[in-house]
Amino acid sequence: MKDGYMQGTVATFDEQTQVGTVLLDDGSELAFPAAAFAASGLRLLRVGQRVRLDRDATGNITRVTLPTLP
Repeated sequence: MKDGYMQGTVATFDEQTQVGTVLLDDGSELAFPAAAFAASGLRLLRVGQRVRLDRDATGNITRVTLPTLP
């Protein structure tokens, strides 16, 4: 995978651990780590919310944010 971003819909989010999963547009599910959520500056995510996933050159999710935020 190359670096860039993807969009998807929040499938799960645990407020305590700050980890979750996103359902991508192709139907696959992708987990994101707490560090990616922390990098967003967001306070919480809701199931069903549309998000943008930034990733590095190795395909690791580095940030989960809203599609409207830079």
